[in-house]
Amino acid sequence: MITLIDYKAGNLRSVQLALEAIGEKTRITTDPDEVCRAERILFPGVGAARSAMGHLRSLGLLESIREAVCGGTPFLGICLGLQILLDFSEEDGGTETLGLISGKVVRFQPTDPREKVPQIGWNQLRIERPHPLLGGIADESDFYFVHTYYPVPANAEDRFGSTEYGGVRFASMIGRENLVATQFHPEKSGSVGLKLLRNFVLWNP
Repeated sequence: MITLIDYKAGNLRSVQLALEAIGEKTRITTDPDEVCRAERILFPGVGAARSAMGHLRSLGLLESIREAVCGGTPFLGICLGLQILLDFSEEDGGTETLGLISGKVVRFQPTDPREKVPQIGWNQLRIERPHPLLGGIADESDFYFVHTYYPVPANAEDRFGSTEYGGVRFASMIGRENLVATQFHPEKSGSVGLKLLRNFVLWNP
């Protein structure tokens, strides 16, 4: 059973459908106690960092997320669900975020005017370090992206994959121990995305 955190900024239905396609049961919750008791947590997201943090705070989810991660629960963040795991986002004039992985989130400043912001569409994932979620996935596989901001983790060892866009090679998959997150949307990435989600279901960090 995978617990999906509903913090009013998530792409919940498409994630739920993708997990159902691989035979996985899900629970959508706003309850901090259910998050603390979860077997596995998926933290999806679309939207803006400040409003997402506001919803997490109002729902009492900030400490339950930290407790679950620190307690070793397997945890996957997607898109905005990656960005708010870092310390700080430039979005909305600057927003302090969860601080579970050291680093910040910055806005694309393309060097080529033909590359529009946000990045919307397919792009390649370069595997920089092996990770169980990447098992059976070829280097430079295509995943689907929709984002204006990108993560800059402070520590190189927290990077597992990268992608190039707008003249920038940015971290598109990060993590440590039982926590992993992707800037791309595996639930929108066809068979390769479903493979990553299957790997998450089987992952025992």
